[in-house]
Parts: sequence; C-alpha cells; structure tokens
Amino acid sequence: MLVERQTDELPSEATPLLDAPSEVEERNVSVSAARGFTIIASMGLLLFTQATNMSMMTTAQSDIAADLDAFSETTWFNSAYLIAASSVTPLAGRLSQIFTPRVYVLFSCVVLSIGLFITAASRNLTVFLLGRALTGCGGGGIMVTTIILTLDLTSKKRRGLFIGLINVGMTTGVSSGAVLAGLLTPAFGWRIIFWFQAPLCLVIGPIQYLAIPTKQGDEEPLWGRPLARKLAQVDYAGALALSLSVFLLLFSFSSPEIKLIPLFVSLVTFAGFLVIESRFTAEPIIPVEVLQMRSVLLTCLSGLISMMARWAVLFFTPVYAMVVRDWSPASAGLILVPTNAGFGLGGLLVGWLHIRKSGSYYISNIIVFLSFALANLILSTLSTPSSSTPVYFAVTFFNGLSVGALMNYSLSHLLHLTKPDVHYVVSALASMSRGFAGSFGSAMGGGFFQRQLKTSLETGFAAHGLPRQDELIRKLLGSPALAKSLSGVERVVAVQSYEHAVKTLLLGGCVLALAATVAQAGTGWVPDRDRKEREDVEDCLVET
Repeated sequence: MLVERQTDELPSEATPLLDAPSEVEERNVSVSAARGFTIIASMGLLLFTQATNMSMMTTAQSDIAADLDAFSETTWFNSAYLIAASSVTPLAGRLSQIFTPRVYVLFSCVVLSIGLFITAASRNLTVFLLGRALTGCGGGGIMVTTIILTLDLTSKKRRGLFIGLINVGMTTGVSSGAVLAGLLTPAFGWRIIFWFQAPLCLVIGPIQYLAIPTKQGDEEPLWGRPLARKLAQVDYAGALALSLSVFLLLFSFSSPEIKLIPLFVSLVTFAGFLVIESRFTAEPIIPVEVLQMRSVLLTCLSGLISMMARWAVLFFTPVYAMVVRDWSPASAGLILVPTNAGFGLGGLLVGWLHIRKSGSYYISNIIVFLSFALANLILSTLSTPSSSTPVYFAVTFFNGLSVGALMNYSLSHLLHLTKPDVHYVVSALASMSRGFAGSFGSAMGGGFFQRQLKTSLETGFAAHGLPRQDELIRKLLGSPALAKSLSGVERVVAVQSYEHAVKTLLLGGCVLALAATVAQAGTGWVPDRDRKEREDVEDCLVET
C-alpha cells in the first residue's frame, strides 16, 4: 500500500516544486510598484549592457583589429570578456548570500564601469584585453544576481514569467549590440559604445542598490564590525582555487590549438578546490554535496553544450551575411534580430503560459532540446548565397524560440530537483555553465571556424593556381569585411571558403544540441531526495 501511494505521487509537469511552500514564501520580499519598476528597468539596462558586449564584436572586430593591428588575436576580443565573466560567475551566488544581492550588484556595476572606461581608452591590444577582462568580471555577477532577485522578489506563479523577461533583456542586448556596432563604428569609431556604457553603469549601480529592499536580518550597516564579520565568511582559498581553475580551463581552449599545460594545471587546481571545500572550510563557496548531485551536473552540462551551439549562431551568422550574402556590417547585424526575438519570446511565452507552477517540466525540456537541434540542422543547409532570406530569418527565429524556451524549462526543472537552501548556488552554477558556453563558443567554435576557413582558403587558392597568399589569408581570418574589397578569383575563393566554414560549424551545432538533449534527459524527473526516500522505503519493505 505504501509503495503504491509513493508511485501515485510521482512528480508530473504540474507537481509543486517544494514540499514546504512556506519556505519559499519567507524568502520573498514584498516591494512597492515604484521600487519594482526601478529594479526591473535598471536591471534590464544592465543586462542590455552586458549582452551588447557579447555580440558587438561580430561587426566591430574588423575595425578594432585594424586599429590595434591585432588581426591574429581577434578570437580574444570576446574570449577575454567571457573567460573573466565565467571565472567570476560561480562565486556570485555565495557572495550574494554573504553580502546580499543589493551590495554585490553595486560592486559589479563599479567593476563593469571601470572595465568599460579602460576598454574605451585603450591604445594597444594589452590594455584593450585588460579592459575586456575587467568588464567581464563586472558582467559575470549581473546575470546571477538577476536570477537571485527573481527568486527573492517574485512569487512561484510569476517566477517563470520573470525568468522569461530576463531572456528578453539578454536577447535585446545581443541583437542590438551587433546592429549598434555596425551602425556607429563606421561613423564614430568603435570606442563610442564603450564611452557611452561606462558612465551609464556607474549611475545605474547606486540606483539599483537603493531600489532593492533589504530582507529581515540584512539591515545592519556594511562597515566596521558587520563588514569584518561578512569578510570573515568568505572562503578565499576556495574562491581563488575555483576562479583560477575556471580561468585556466577556458584559457587552454581559447586558441586554435589546445594549450595542454594550462589544462593540466586547471585540473590540479580544481582538485585542490574540492579538497579545500570538503575539509578545510566551514563556509564553502560551492558545497561538495551540490557538485555530487546528478541533476545539477547534467543540467549544467546540457546548458553548456546547448549554449555552445547557440553562440555559433550568434557569432557567425552575421559573418555569413556579411561575406557570403555581401551585406553591409549594419545589415549583417540585423540577421540577429529574428533569432534574438525568438529567444526572448520563447522564454517569455513558456513562463507566461506554461510555467505557472513550480514543477518538473521534464517532457517539455526534451521536446525543445530536440527542436533546437533541428533548427541548427536546417540553418546549416540554408547557409548558401542563394537561399531565401525570409526562410532563413524564419529558421533563425525558430532557433531562438527553442533555445529561449529550453533555458526557462531547464532552470525550472533544476529548481524542482534541488532544495531551496541551495537555489542561490545552483542558479550560479547554471549561469556559469552558460557563461562557459560563451567562452567555449567563441574560443573552441572560433578556433574550429578558423581552421575550416584557413584550410578552405589554402585549398581554394591552390586549386586556382594562385601563388602563396599567406598574408591575405592571415587578414581574411581576422577581418571578414576584407572579402568585400577583393575581386576576381580571390573574392570567389574567400566567399566559398566562408560559406563552407559556416555550414560546417552550424552542422556541428546540431550534433552538440543532440548531445545536450541526451544530458538533459539524464536529469530525470524525480528529485534525488524523493528517489532516495523511495529506495529506503522499498528496502524496508523487502526486508520486512
């Protein structure tokens, strides 16, 4: 009888997220309409700024490379930002718990603003990359604190809707970044966007700090002894080991050839982090028990793999439009509008229409993951000079729609599978995996794309009996816009080579999406704690 009752209570897509709803309600903080509007508007601007820094390089990189004489280092323009953001992200959840989200978001805004000022003022590649890295350190905490504020300030009924709104803010910035850079760079230079963003973030930080309400127990001033107590809670050794491990891991993949020594040191450093967290600290950055949860590991893995495929679309479809279809840089940026509109709409629709309760959403996850794989496959076949532009736009919209939905479904499913007291941490881990995806997408995807492009260029020039074109190939690898200035056989080879590289990359994105589907399917639909309780009950019955 007991076993039958347990079976009847298996979670479905409408199963409540928590066994004790009161625990979540205590974590929610009521806000006035004015405060709510201020928080949403200012956080939306921060997300917009963060996202533009991810995508603007697709249409501005040629000008930056020419200005800084960095044609061979263009993959670092995005990698420096994304590696730094990913290195900070896993710490953001714990630091928000210690210092409160309102303090951490203020700190992030200051760092973000400093990084933008340095980037705008840079006169050489080293200073430029330093600015990009500091910008990433500030931006890395923005996404995590946005999710944390959603968990704190919204009800379970509206949580999915607001997570969808986060997607809207992100996708608006991603799509606008490429367009704005394409429009403003030819007229005013590439620095103008950074000069505008830096003071904006410096103003938004204090506004957000004052707008976010304090929770009970967080009212004490953050100076003197209270600050000392909070600083004492930080696991500095664990934070340093984890950040260094993440940095070295991503750095090792950030060139066309994998750097083995940083990769090995990264693994050693991560092993040290696990030892520190399990034996030498009472306040771990990430509890080892969380890292051992299958649901957390597989959700992060599926998020990493799927978003790697997503970044292939974001980084390289504007390149396809600019070279293969011969669009202007501004027009090439417009190709991101439908896919990012779909991304925002996908997360918003499922949050508004379906994620009305906290629950599993397991089947919905699998469906949207498979839809994303299909969209990548179709895009690969359509990436030709003569395919229908409306059809291509429609498929990019479907691509964004499916990945926007899967981000919302997978996070809701992860919250269902984990306990409320680790939601800050698992939200940070989920964001970290997506940040990894940006880094891997720009580093590994960029390296793969450049290898395909280089091989195709060398083969094409050789097939037409042209002499060695090493200097031209070097510039074409870093400046897609250069193809427009070519003529005759050189232009034909350049266009065909870019077409081949884009098609191959998008086909690889389809394979990645299928692998992500398998990983997401492995999370299951029953929380680990419920599964363990059921196994214990069944063992007792067998013994009886």
